[in-house]
Amino acid sequence: MPRRPTVYDVAERAGVSIATVSFTFRQPERVRASTREAVLVAARELGYVPSGSARGLAHGSTGALGLYSFDLMLAAPQEGADGGAGPGAGRGAGATPGTDPDSDPRAFPLYVDEVQRGVELECWQRGQALLLSSGSGSGASVTEIAGRVDGLAMFPGPTPVEALEHVARRIPVVAFSMPPVADGLHHVTVDNRAGMRDLVGHLVADHHLRDLAFVGRLSTPDYADRFAGFQEALGAAGIDVPSEPLDPTDLAEPHRLEVVAALADADRLPRALVCASDQTALAVLDLLAARGVPVPDRVVVTGFDGILAGRLARPTLTTVRQPMAAMGRLAVQVLVRHAGAAGGEPESHRLPVQVVRRRSCGCPDA
Repeated sequence: MPRRPTVYDVAERAGVSIATVSFTFRQPERVRASTREAVLVAARELGYVPSGSARGLAHGSTGALGLYSFDLMLAAPQEGADGGAGPGAGRGAGATPGTDPDSDPRAFPLYVDEVQRGVELECWQRGQALLLSSGSGSGASVTEIAGRVDGLAMFPGPTPVEALEHVARRIPVVAFSMPPVADGLHHVTVDNRAGMRDLVGHLVADHHLRDLAFVGRLSTPDYADRFAGFQEALGAAGIDVPSEPLDPTDLAEPHRLEVVAALADADRLPRALVCASDQTALAVLDLLAARGVPVPDRVVVTGFDGILAGRLARPTLTTVRQPMAAMGRLAVQVLVRHAGAAGGEPESHRLPVQVVRRRSCGCPDA
């Protein structure tokens, strides 16, 4: 095979030093425009492409950051399942054969998608390479990507904390939406309790609702915090406080929203269903629409996250918006600050959220 052109070949062809070639590709603002153009022309003529792995060997780094999500793809709804087009049962490779995740744009958790966009934008702005990876959350799968990047951002999932602590001793790790504890990780979260208190306060004070129920399984720290905020808001309003959600549904299981469906069929729904997430709320809207239950005239439905799909729903979804793109950008900033300095003092950031009033609670679109 022909020899691959090197930085030395480009420098000779352009009549510059190898340092100038390096700056042209890595820090182009440091090179005069005419010189930069001469280097780029020489590189094109020679077919030269900078080697990220070679740079990593020279500087003891990979030059890339990683973003790890778990096997979160929800299968398309099974034929005949309650809830219309809401996310269905199963995850990733374990999904029901023959289901098509493209049949419903909500088949992938869109919260993850929007945070990832923030990560991508910040990396692009900084000229930082980004490696995306996903898996079951085993310690081995996380360690494998950690060995290929200079810093790792992770969505919440089943990975044992011990495995993450092990990785964090070598490279900085940012955990999204996980409670800050003494685990050696950096944390980027939002104020879930305050957001839910503000949302319920709006329903009680502005819509005079007193019959409210929570929908969603408390399977993540975020959801548990939102339920705690729901309880606190009801208690502050002098309303009976439930000890558990009305319907502890998990959209990744086949028998989702069974309680809501049974109450709808018996015309015994509460006046408001406060959902743990937008995607749960969207599935509730589908279920109610399939049964002819008008929202918000009969039942108010709210979500939490602020994903784009909530704006496109009919009726549009009242929710609490997380600054998802800002979370992704902040994670990259933290990783860059701590690159090459694993084991330093962890950072913990809790970002504010905002209630967005729309038609599913009876308000005009904000």
